[in-house]
Amino acid sequence: MNLTGEGLTLAYDGCTVVHEAAITLRAGEVVALVGPNGSGKSTLLRSLARLHTPQSGSVTLGGGTDALALRPRDFARRVTLLTQSHPTPGGVRVREVVAYGRHPYRGRFGSGDADGSAVIDRAMRLTGVTGMAERPVDELSGGELQRVWLATCLAQDTGVVLLDEPTTFLDVRYQIETLDIVRDLADEHGVAVGVVLHDLDQAAAVADHVILLHQGRIRSTGRAADVLVADVLTEVYGVRIDVHVDDDGRVRTQPVGRHTTRFRGLSPA
Repeated sequence: MNLTGEGLTLAYDGCTVVHEAAITLRAGEVVALVGPNGSGKSTLLRSLARLHTPQSGSVTLGGGTDALALRPRDFARRVTLLTQSHPTPGGVRVREVVAYGRHPYRGRFGSGDADGSAVIDRAMRLTGVTGMAERPVDELSGGELQRVWLATCLAQDTGVVLLDEPTTFLDVRYQIETLDIVRDLADEHGVAVGVVLHDLDQAAAVADHVILLHQGRIRSTGRAADVLVADVLTEVYGVRIDVHVDDDGRVRTQPVGRHTTRFRGLSPA
């Protein structure tokens, strides 16, 4: 399932923060949104999830269905969003929280979700939280809790998954495992994934398509090698960023400060 935003202009209290942005998430592909703080990445993602109503523009699903006009339950069966922060419920165990993801499929009193238990088990297994199923969520670390919320998102079992900085609070191992899950969703399950990332190297590694935002406008869009270009990144971020492309085509970036060790082989300024 595809999700498309066209001509999206987004504002807070009358102040425009995103200007006429266009974005398409295609089934089986990962699109990464990158850019400095305040560039509009999360706001744009939230508009695709119907959490920020556009001043102008459209959001469509599949063959042209107006996503903004769908009933909440119908939309929630198609699109899910992992936000940056969540209230931590007290006295609730991990499996119960992951089960929240099944709400679009349940009738009154939690009935009618025959596949729910199996989907919850799969989501917990994918995110590595099965072993903490009976632990209260208010006793978890930030990284553990982030994985639980990711499992809740996956339990919703939608064709479009939106992730706002999903590697926040995670150590290196779980950052890599989360990015692997993102790729698996696209490659093995045909999910359309949109993900906001601050780490440019992670974006280059995981995404089929990168969108670079600057001051609320799309500055560049395309393959990582075409978007993550040294002079453009230096302009957008306001600090020198060196870029190196490995022999296998992987893009690596490095902001250069006064004490930064540069990539071996790159000439000094």
